[in-house]
Amino acid sequence: MPQLTRRAPSALVVALAAALTLVGCGGSSNDDSSNDAGGDDSSARTLVVDASFDLKTADPGRQYETTGSIVTKALYETLLTFDGDDVTQPVDGLASYEMSDDDRVLTLTMNEGHTFSDGSEVTVDDAVFSLQRVQGMMGNPSFLLDGVTVEKTSDTTLTLTSDEPYPALPFILPNPTLSVLNQDVVEANGGSTDESDAAEAFLNGESAGSGPYILDSFDAASQVVFTANPEYSGEAPAYGRVVLRNVEGETQRLNVQAGESHIALDLNPDQVAQLDADSVNVIASASRFVIFLFLNQDDEVSTVTSDPDFLEAAKLAINYDSIVDLAGEGAVRPGGFIPSLFNGALDAGAGNQRDLDAAQAALDASGYSGEQVTLGFPNDITVQGMSLQSIAESVQAQLGEVGINVTLAPAPVATELDAYRGGTVEFGLWYWGPDFPDASNYLAFTPGELVGLRAGWTVDDDPTVADLAQAARVATGDDERATAYQELQVAQNASGPFIPLLQPAQNVATATSIESISLNPVWTIDLGKTR
Repeated sequence: MPQLTRRAPSALVVALAAALTLVGCGGSSNDDSSNDAGGDDSSARTLVVDASFDLKTADPGRQYETTGSIVTKALYETLLTFDGDDVTQPVDGLASYEMSDDDRVLTLTMNEGHTFSDGSEVTVDDAVFSLQRVQGMMGNPSFLLDGVTVEKTSDTTLTLTSDEPYPALPFILPNPTLSVLNQDVVEANGGSTDESDAAEAFLNGESAGSGPYILDSFDAASQVVFTANPEYSGEAPAYGRVVLRNVEGETQRLNVQAGESHIALDLNPDQVAQLDADSVNVIASASRFVIFLFLNQDDEVSTVTSDPDFLEAAKLAINYDSIVDLAGEGAVRPGGFIPSLFNGALDAGAGNQRDLDAAQAALDASGYSGEQVTLGFPNDITVQGMSLQSIAESVQAQLGEVGINVTLAPAPVATELDAYRGGTVEFGLWYWGPDFPDASNYLAFTPGELVGLRAGWTVDDDPTVADLAQAARVATGDDERATAYQELQVAQNASGPFIPLLQPAQNVATATSIESISLNPVWTIDLGKTR
């Protein structure tokens, strides 16, 4: 479990030599000497967590938002899970698993001893119902199980069968949206495995899971309150009550500094810098998001950016380390388009490197004669609290060092998103957040695929990279897949239109009374493991 430190370096797991002295909410101090009225009785302790809400529902099968995953993770369990922040290998949750050699059949065997909050046993029927409900309701997360047949095969086993190899499936099952619900309770309150399902209203008022907490109250606009689940089969949570509040970043900073909250989840680097390091601990770790540049390869959009020598010049002119420094402590540079957290990622040293002499030579070979190149990016959103404006300005200055004239064209996200999706942006600055923690999610960045086409990059433009993408798609086994995706990224770095820049930091501030928290790129924080 990650430990906390003051101004932790860019690592998620760090040591804190501090006693576990838990603090109550509502004007309490963060000083280590303060105690709540509950003493050592965990049932009397309240944990207050501030977050900027992205929340619509507490129904696992319908939620697919950041805050929704925090809520669902606290209330429910999944068939498979991850160990802390390590998303490179799934581990047992409610079940153990075995994948067939051809990556088409995933067999899950239920583990004994798990019970729902009403005291009933978690069974294979509950698991089959829950997954089929996600598929049948056709909500936002239904695509995760596209092409998968879910079947009960015995009193303790179920299989997930895909027509095509689906090696990412074990990495998808830990997603809280695929939690296991109490079938009897959900069906009694309107639940079904098709689009007639009407259990959402019930699940926004009461939970039907086996997680460390049960739902006390739910307001998607203001706060969610949890109480400890007495039937939970795992280690009992350290807090009897948790209040998750919707609070904007600057107020989060003020609250955690003043002792009005215990954890602030959404601070940007400037807000972190204003914290008192003697009374607040900070974890700064690489987030799952990748911020990247792309140069459109469609010559009808731009004859400049589609020139391969110009593309090469841009890659060589970027000062990658300088851009990472803009994002502050905890930010890292990925070596390719797959984040450093995932199996198959490249080290930064294997990525493109700055070489101004080579950049100038490539620019001269392109025949570029000073034309303005327009860099479009959204200016009304942040990524982990970081604005894209400062990155755009840095890119503009760095390319200017070799004579590339860049005009910045910030626009509201609604406007810029339409142009980006429509493939009409000449030179773009965007970010990508994965749908699940597996390298296959990044095949979207290859020729002829979703993001590749947004950059005007077709299969005919780069058949070599397209072939490597297909090889990665069908690779089996962790080692073979990691090698295939690394080879793909090396080729992508050489000829592709994308320039991965950085993974901004996720900054989490806590009261000094918090001994440890468990962070994860899929569900952000496991409230049940906060100590």
